[in-house]
Amino acid sequence: MKIAVVGCGAMGSVYAGRLASAGHDVLVVDRWADHMAAIAANGLLVAGPDGELRVPVRAYTEPPSERVDLVVLAVKAADVASATAQARPLLGPGTVVLTIQNGLGSADVAAAELGADRLAVGVASGFGASVRRAGEVHHNAMRAMRFGGYATLGPSEVERVARAWRLGGFDAEAVSDIAAMQWEKLICNVAYSAPCALTGLTVGEVMDDEHLGPVSRAAAEEAWQVARARGVGISVTDPIEFVRDFGARMPAAKPSALLDHEAGRVSEIAFINGAVPREAAKAGRDAPVNATLTALVRAREASWTA
Repeated sequence: MKIAVVGCGAMGSVYAGRLASAGHDVLVVDRWADHMAAIAANGLLVAGPDGELRVPVRAYTEPPSERVDLVVLAVKAADVASATAQARPLLGPGTVVLTIQNGLGSADVAAAELGADRLAVGVASGFGASVRRAGEVHHNAMRAMRFGGYATLGPSEVERVARAWRLGGFDAEAVSDIAAMQWEKLICNVAYSAPCALTGLTVGEVMDDEHLGPVSRAAAEEAWQVARARGVGISVTDPIEFVRDFGARMPAAKPSALLDHEAGRVSEIAFINGAVPREAAKAGRDAPVNATLTALVRAREASWTA
């Protein structure tokens, strides 16, 4: 496939590098000029548990007027609106747009701007990616990628996308209920995103802390209860066991919200912990644990943008 990755931070770079290594024609678009220059000059280096690969990838700070088969929106949730504007020159009549963000809500933005019928939604689990320097990224693991149609995108088109990712070595599958997958990831994310961002602790440290552990588990259980109240078909029966198993697999990991805070950036917390009270309200419920955690993170971030 001819693929454009819009947003070439840590995760976008991992996606682009692995897809290019499979022989796909990949271009990346990001406004980080040094990163794009390094990729253009030396290729994109992706390091992980299975070693290193360096692949040639076309890199741009502004998108070329070039139609592609697949656009991957790999930006932060808060940047999806601006990324859709960048993506427009890349769209042809048959272009599929795949949006992959943490939390809930960003797919609605992409659908409104680029069309619901061409949109697929992705869920990425267990990567732990970070940028080492311009042109080089690292990931700790690579558990799974799951894709589903947002509206009327047919199963065959979603499967075509999944097949392209499998060629890049991803554990990628097309699923019929992407909402359940999003919520199952969200349950894990809310357990660790805000607590880690607020304290600077890793996933394992939060999980085992006598004070923060109960808060983390309460956030997860609250999200699980809201998902059930909203009628989402999640397979999780014990949210506490679920998030402890998740944390035990990557105890040294820093969630993206903590990495954002370490870099002085505003996080995606409004789409992660903040999604739970929004969804709870639709079911006539409250979500005080996640609402409080969201407020604490956003109050901290407000001081950086004041």
